[in-house]
Amino acid sequence: MLESHLLIAANSSRVKSEKSARVQGMQYKIMIVVGARPNFMKAAPLIAALHNYNDCRERTRFGGTAACLGYVLVHTGQHYDGRMSGRFFEDLGLPPPNVNLGVGSKSHATQTAEIMQKFEPVLSQEQPNAVIVVGDVNSTLACSLVAAKTVFKPSDTRPLIVHVEAGLRSFDRLMPEECNRVVTDHLADMLFATENSGVTNLVKEGISKDRIYFVGNTMVDSLVASKERARHSTILGQLGLQSASNGNGCRTVPAPYAVLTLHRPSNVDNRDVFVNILDGLKDLIAQCPVIFPCHPRTSARIREFALEHYFVTNGHGSNAQSTRGINLIQPLGYLDFLCLMMHARLVVTDSGGVQEETTCLRVPCVTVRENTERPVTFTCGTNVIAGTKKDSIRKAVERQMQSTAIACTPDKWDGKAAARIVDAIALELQKRSAAGHSGIKSPCDLATADGPRDERASNSVPKNSGPARERLEL
Repeated sequence: MLESHLLIAANSSRVKSEKSARVQGMQYKIMIVVGARPNFMKAAPLIAALHNYNDCRERTRFGGTAACLGYVLVHTGQHYDGRMSGRFFEDLGLPPPNVNLGVGSKSHATQTAEIMQKFEPVLSQEQPNAVIVVGDVNSTLACSLVAAKTVFKPSDTRPLIVHVEAGLRSFDRLMPEECNRVVTDHLADMLFATENSGVTNLVKEGISKDRIYFVGNTMVDSLVASKERARHSTILGQLGLQSASNGNGCRTVPAPYAVLTLHRPSNVDNRDVFVNILDGLKDLIAQCPVIFPCHPRTSARIREFALEHYFVTNGHGSNAQSTRGINLIQPLGYLDFLCLMMHARLVVTDSGGVQEETTCLRVPCVTVRENTERPVTFTCGTNVIAGTKKDSIRKAVERQMQSTAIACTPDKWDGKAAARIVDAIALELQKRSAAGHSGIKSPCDLATADGPRDERASNSVPKNSGPARERLEL
């Protein structure tokens, strides 16, 4: 019954995306999967790029009329309440999902299994030409596995599996996200990397260069598209952080403050680690207010570990500037949080996405982790890795508060990654259609169709060849 309800919803809410694809040329269906808050920022530019692609009828790059790319948006429900999901859809201009699997919060194994069970009938009914998964959450892994094992009849093909944000590696297999990344990358047919380290990692793991594309970062696309709207957010006023005249007597400028985000289980599920991080921020707290939009699971751990004395709970409408301490507030929507980051003196985080956003905004960042899968944020950007010991955190904070270094923007973080991705997918689907099929041959036929995958990897395009470079750097 649930599956029937979901499919009815999908059929009734798909009209807009199908209309946008009704131009001359071959028609393809793209399924985009999101599940958690970081996915939304990565998927929104892809949907905008699909609409822009279909609106542009003449694609001379492809030698004539464009393919038409309709889409189906599937939300697994991994983040499901208004603060973690609904508000982000609104701020990013995402359409309501065609299908919501409604999985909710569960253990890793149970959540992954339930997503797979609920996604399979949707995939079989829709039979898309390609499935796009983004990031590294459980939804990414679960839907990739289902797509890899699904065979559409009567064509005996499966959908093209596309991984956006491929190749990132922390080299820490204790991180659930690392396991998700590695498995998804080795299942995917098209791997879109956000930074050069991702390309290097994938090649080292034996993945054929034919499948790897260096395109930039769709999360940065969202940031670039949203910065101006974020400037109009009223969150700084709500928190009492606008207090000084800018010199003309008419406007106010933000007073110095820092932003804190913590959500990783390795940091907040272990009381000793959590306390070490909080103790490492004492010097920062003495210098300026620290604003902490608190993830629901982190709030639960604060209560469980009786750590309330570390925090001040003012809420919106209170003056955080007059309160020294870690100001605990509810999770923010995308635009409000972007505004908060834009004007911060420093951001302390354990989030991979926030490391990237602060680099793009050129705001100093301290990452309270022992590693990062995003090395470009410290080799090129504004990030330093502090670990989780209080002394190392204190030193990193002091260094960043005094820093005058000028960061540079990483290569291809220019707001155009999604357009590159959509162009590449369209071209790949058209090539497959020209070859007589629009999907991937079924798993049992892969070896005979294209050669064994390990053989294809070992016989990848030679170094310095022109075609390989064009594919790796779109």
